[in-house]
Amino acid sequence: MTVPLTLLGLLEREPRHGYDLKRDYDAFFGRDKPLSFGQVYSTLSRLARDGKVVISDLEAGAGPDRKRYVITDRGATEVDTWLTEPVAPEPHLQTVLFAKVTLALLLDRPAEHYLDTQRAAHMQRMRELTAVKRSGSLVDSLLADHALFHIEADLRWIDLTAARLDALAQEVRSQ
Repeated sequence: MTVPLTLLGLLEREPRHGYDLKRDYDAFFGRDKPLSFGQVYSTLSRLARDGKVVISDLEAGAGPDRKRYVITDRGATEVDTWLTEPVAPEPHLQTVLFAKVTLALLLDRPAEHYLDTQRAAHMQRMRELTAVKRSGSLVDSLLADHALFHIEADLRWIDLTAARLDALAQEVRSQ
């Protein structure tokens, strides 16, 4: 996910302080990886430098002045363009899973052990996500479904690769 465009999209709803943007980002998009305040403010500084946001006013507080950010026409155009362009289908052909299996085979290490360990980790994550679906909001449930579908695809790939491990070993070692 692109943080700058997501923050711009949140600003298109209404002018916001950096703290409010972080809170909204974390609530909708940062469940597993919330933004740090430093990342929010450095991103807002770059967006301001690039003419995509401006500071509308400063409010005095106990600490530094609070800045309210407003999206510019240039920023709104970028959000509109981003929202209308399709996302490239993923995953890419080269994945970490594939790289680890191939390297394990090339290094004469137990690739099947890696696949078993990875399968167990995926199953554990599926249990966690299923619990989120049971107790979470609709947003949580939809995000969990997305992750579950990807994990299911990974598990199918792990099973297929395990079944073809001997043939893969021969192919990668012959190159």
